Amino acid sequence: MSDAAATPPRHQKGQYTGLDRVIRASKHSWDGFVRAYRDESAFRQEVWLAVILMPLAFALGRTWQDMALLIGSVVLVLITELLNSAVEAAVDRISLDWHDLTKKAKDIGSAAVLLALLLCLGIWAAALWSRFFTH
Repeated sequence: MSDAAATPPRHQKGQYTGLDRVIRASKHSWDGFVRAYRDESAFRQEVWLAVILMPLAFALGRTWQDMALLIGSVVLVLITELLNSAVEAAVDRISLDWHDLTKKAKDIGSAAVLLALLLCLGIWAAALWSRFFTH
């Protein structure tokens, strides 16, 4: 018997329900945050940027919509970085050898992060302009 056949699945679909499922999913999410923070320098940098920018959103925003847009743009950067890191990890799991599809996947993930960062920068620049240079 092969090792794969001898090893039971980690969990079966529908095995956990209700609050137990939510608790387990929350633990997996927390583990993901910890691993990303520990292993991904870009994510670490963006977390520290978020620690600075999110409180500033409350001072800079004039309405709850302003604050939501400012904070949301920062959170979008974090989400995109997490997804990019997940794609990179999955691609690296398959093979560390160079392949055009590996480069394509990693470049597209990087482009997504760049767009999120540019959107965040644009929103923050517009908010700063509105707050300090218009009446």
